[in-house]
Amino acid sequence: MKHAALAKEAVGLIKPSIEALFERTNRRELHIVIMDPRIKPWESDFADAILYQESIRNTEWTLPFDDFARNKAEQAWRDSQANIVTQTQHPSSLRESDLPFYGSFVYGNVVVACSGVEQWFDMLVSGWIALAFEQLVIHERQSA
Repeated sequence: MKHAALAKEAVGLIKPSIEALFERTNRRELHIVIMDPRIKPWESDFADAILYQESIRNTEWTLPFDDFARNKAEQAWRDSQANIVTQTQHPSSLRESDLPFYGSFVYGNVVVACSGVEQWFDMLVSGWIALAFEQLVIHERQSA
């Protein structure tokens, strides 16, 4: 199975948990961005390195959460670490265009970012998806 299909499958696996989490969050919408773990920042433009993205929208967005999620993903992708680390421990590398909210997760070379709910829940969902994606890839390779 291709990486993009596995990324979509990972989001699908996590959707029931996201829906349950929406019972606690300030909004019920989310945009998810998964970067291609095979592509490094020096090899490609950011937009070309996006493997998969999906919106979960239960209402009209009041803010551009898709842009916010891409911004968080770009921060994490270029620094190879969750953007909470950059923002809290290494803010000297932040750029003027960087969103001042965290919400990404990096697991090995897998970078996932979300935006739409509280930033700590964005990070939680990103982590769920990153782990699910990596484990699906492992399963696929073991099954081949």
